[in-house]
Order: sequence, then C-alpha cells, then structure tokens
Amino acid sequence: MSRPESRISYQPPQGKPLGTNAAFRFGAAVMRPILNLIVKRDWRGGEKLPARGPAIVVCNHISYLDPLTFSHFLYNNGRAPRYLGKESVFRIPIIGFIIKAAGQIPVSRESKDAIKGMEHAVAVLQAGHLLGVYPEGTLTRDENLWPMKAKTGVARLALATGAPIYPCASWGPEKVIPPYGKKIKLFPRTKVSVLMGDPVDLSRFKGRESDPVAIEEATELIMDEITRLLEKLRGVTDL
Repeated sequence: MSRPESRISYQPPQGKPLGTNAAFRFGAAVMRPILNLIVKRDWRGGEKLPARGPAIVVCNHISYLDPLTFSHFLYNNGRAPRYLGKESVFRIPIIGFIIKAAGQIPVSRESKDAIKGMEHAVAVLQAGHLLGVYPEGTLTRDENLWPMKAKTGVARLALATGAPIYPCASWGPEKVIPPYGKKIKLFPRTKVSVLMGDPVDLSRFKGRESDPVAIEEATELIMDEITRLLEKLRGVTDL
C-alpha cells in the first residue's frame, strides 16, 4: 500500500521571496491576510518550484480570483511571479499603478503591439524572474471547467529561451468567484487547492522552434500535464 502524500514535511522558504520589490511587497502585505480570511489553503508540490533562475509556471484558468490565489501559492513558496496581463487592467486607478510598479506587464492583445508581449516575456526570463502564464489566454468556457485548447505562445517562449515549464492546476477559486461572475463568496472559507507537477519534458522539440507542428505538439503536451494535475485535484477524469 502506498503512503499518502505528505502535506506537512515540506517547509516553504523563509524570508523575502525572490523577485519582490516595494510595490510587490505592499500588494502582498494587503492581499495575503485577506486571502487567508476567505480561503483554506491546500497547496501541494511547492517544493518543486526552483529557488532561483528563470522558469515558467502555467496553470488552468477558472476564475477572476486565480491570479491572486496562484500568486499567493508562488509567493509563499519563495518566488514573486511576473504575469502578462490585459492592458485594460493597468488603466484601473490605483490598482493599475500598483501592479505595474510590481513588475507585471501590460499586453495589447490582438493588436500590432501584441508581439511586444513576447519580447517582454523573454526579457523577464533573461532577468532571471519567474513568469506566470495562463496558456488558454482567458477563463475557460468549458461547461465542466476543464482546460480549453491553449494558445501556442507559452510553448514558443519555452523553446526559444530554454526556460523550464512547471505545470500547475488549481481548483476552488471558482467557488469564491464563479467563472465570468462578479459576486464574491466570502464565508464560510472555501478550500482552494493548487498542485504543482514536475517540469514538462520538451526535449524532443529542441531545435524545432520554427516548426508549427512541433509548437502545436508541445502546446498539447503542456495542456495534457495541466489537465492530468487537475484530474488529480478533482478526483475525476476529463473524458
């Protein structure tokens, strides 16, 4: 009989997470206590997150709360992530100023400036940061909340830079803020689970960064890993 997975043997890193700045620390100081009041943390696999160096973390997207709960998971495991976000969010008074000062990156999607998003992402990784990506590009529209077909940007980025990709799955934020909803459930506290897996092995695609078939296959492999982790969290299979 296999031993149950331990959730207490791993001790998260102590001290200031790598990649923080004054704005990030301010945001964390405000949001972490609030999140602790409304969610019960079920975090697994955080010990797999590299302590330093460039890396990409990818996760399914089921709620507007996702960036906060996922960042909380990463921050408490020693890394302050950088995200590519919709430019419109950065125009929100005060919030936009804080997230931009914290190092988050505005992207003009579906425009001639969209290519700058990839350039910024490469720069983030070259600077040794942790880059957070939701490969689907938006909240899932699947009626059962399984991941949709992803955009190929994250696979292109990984193959171009050589940065490792760590797949993650999240389940629970959709109970706090339903997909595409705005109403927030504050009490009782909701369990939010995040599970991180081992790095996705993309070695078979090395040297094929310009091959559309290889990019599609790499993207599917990344999403398969996310789905497998989500199946584990939910205890059901995406048929």
